[in-house]
Amino acid sequence: MTSRHLKLRDYIIYQRRCCATIPIQDVTKQTGITVRTLRYYDQIGLLNPSAKTPGGHRIYSHDDLMRLKHIQFLKQMGFRLQEIDDMLTIQDRDWSASLNNQLAYVLEEQEKLKQMENYLRELLHSMAFEGEAKGAAVRKLIQLSGRSQESRKKYRKLLFEEHEQKLVSRLPKVNGDDPDSLEWIGLIAQLRKNRDAGPDAPQVQRIVRRILEKTDESFSGEDEFLDKLWKIRKCPEQSAQIGMYPLEPELLELFEQAYEVYLTRQQTQHPEQEADS
Repeated sequence: MTSRHLKLRDYIIYQRRCCATIPIQDVTKQTGITVRTLRYYDQIGLLNPSAKTPGGHRIYSHDDLMRLKHIQFLKQMGFRLQEIDDMLTIQDRDWSASLNNQLAYVLEEQEKLKQMENYLRELLHSMAFEGEAKGAAVRKLIQLSGRSQESRKKYRKLLFEEHEQKLVSRLPKVNGDDPDSLEWIGLIAQLRKNRDAGPDAPQVQRIVRRILEKTDESFSGEDEFLDKLWKIRKCPEQSAQIGMYPLEPELLELFEQAYEVYLTRQQTQHPEQEADS
């Protein structure tokens, strides 16, 4: 083989090597992984570059790049780096077991996050209830948190008949984000805001009217249940035991007084309806 042929062969080999390797800067562009992270992966042995330049710069092969994509994929599913290293290194590893374990972990974390979301909604909505008294919202939620869901269910069974327990599930929830619960929260907040106006004030009467409208929308024809619920609501211990947000007696008394004013005005304006009933 002539020297010309040898030079051509060496050039082809050099070109193939250049095409088969990827500088670290190009790897970061293709994957979005920082140079610092790649250096850390090299340090812990998770992804070692195929070679280094005479200047010490890391260069990666296409196999290295494929391993890196596997690492990214598994990391997105929540696996820790040591677990990823084991999964990619041990040839006969049971991937099904690993994936099932990770799925169980993710579901558990989702449940924790959902519970945390509920706590945050409760606190935000409680602060809307309390207005300026933000500290009161925290104290009341701490009071409620002392009772488990199981104890609440047990106590509800003691207080309500079976068909009434279904009605209890319709009550607005302080951690709810549905329009109905949010409107109830807004109505209670408005009533507290206007408590110094008196039971016959126009703004208080408007709030009472809307509360009665919403009550009728959800519990029409359930007067016996509503009477029982109101007695429980007026008892701080019982209302807390079934999980109702604590409302101070003064606010409940204001509503009762405003309700009496509302009924009296309705009877005065529509006496024929009273006669028919």
